[in-house]
Amino acid sequence: MLQAEMLIFAAALTLALGVTPLARRLAVRTNMVDRPGVRKAHAAPTPLLGGVAIYLAVIVALVLFGDRFYVQQVAGIIIGATLISTLGLWDDRVSLPAGLKLLGQLLPVTVLVLGGVRIALFPWPWLNILSTFIWVLFITNAVNFLDNMDGLSAGVAAIAGAFFVLLAAFSGQYLVGALAAALLGACLGFLVYNFNPARIFMGDTGSLFLGFLLAAVAIKLRFPTNTPRVTWMIPVLVLGVPIFDTALVIFSRLRRGLNPFTNPGSDHLSHRLVLLGFTRREAVLLIYLFAGMFGMLALFVSKANLAEALTVAAVVVVGCLFLAWKLERVLARNGPASHR
Repeated sequence: MLQAEMLIFAAALTLALGVTPLARRLAVRTNMVDRPGVRKAHAAPTPLLGGVAIYLAVIVALVLFGDRFYVQQVAGIIIGATLISTLGLWDDRVSLPAGLKLLGQLLPVTVLVLGGVRIALFPWPWLNILSTFIWVLFITNAVNFLDNMDGLSAGVAAIAGAFFVLLAAFSGQYLVGALAAALLGACLGFLVYNFNPARIFMGDTGSLFLGFLLAAVAIKLRFPTNTPRVTWMIPVLVLGVPIFDTALVIFSRLRRGLNPFTNPGSDHLSHRLVLLGFTRREAVLLIYLFAGMFGMLALFVSKANLAEALTVAAVVVVGCLFLAWKLERVLARNGPASHR
């Protein structure tokens, strides 16, 4: 199993390294570029088709080296991810209204559920399906919102993918490990070109795809040796950074009487760290550290009993609330930062 995951990782990494420069050239030729603006720090138009390279790296690596035993569920994930990546490409091209963009995400999630990928936490099927829709939509858009500084979304997704690979290896789950390994390799290959100063952006094509895939991997993760009262916390911790960032932004905007789903914005975790005096590169690296800390807590909880898991959850909630309070004061004192 580990050898197969390493092969998938290496294939996705190599493909991302090779395809991303081609995607950059294609973006320039087709005028798919992100132009400088009021909430953007980059001074020159930057190609947007990095998400296409990420998508191709993941899908090709899985198709070539993935296990065919899980064809039905892999097909549901791949088809859903393809649909949502296509939606992101359309949004990159014409800038869809937020409502239409959210509505368009319902079809990929429906495909995912019909493919058998759904939360199995509750005794009522309808509640599991509803929870699946809420989880996938939230995580997909949280990763999308997190794509606001060079290398941020891809780096956090890579860290989450790495921890999902480890967790899958501990519990002997090939499918989750294969998906996470492909995602990890593609993100690392893309980061070579996307880390500050970025030569290409992933756009919504990539961020929606990564969010959708991470949400699906989290649902597939199972821990048969532990109780569901504990294990539901594990994917929440692994994806703690995008969850915290989105929750912070929604709360902050509601408090200020603003539309909580406006994107782009200049009030995300990364922007507030810049207001504290960090450079953009330092802010991104610090968020990587946060993502790694959340992942380490997830590893601990995977082997913890209920009392230990609840203690970790309490500490994390209190810590996040305190950090949100401090960061909200920073925003109130200094005002919004620039978007990129």
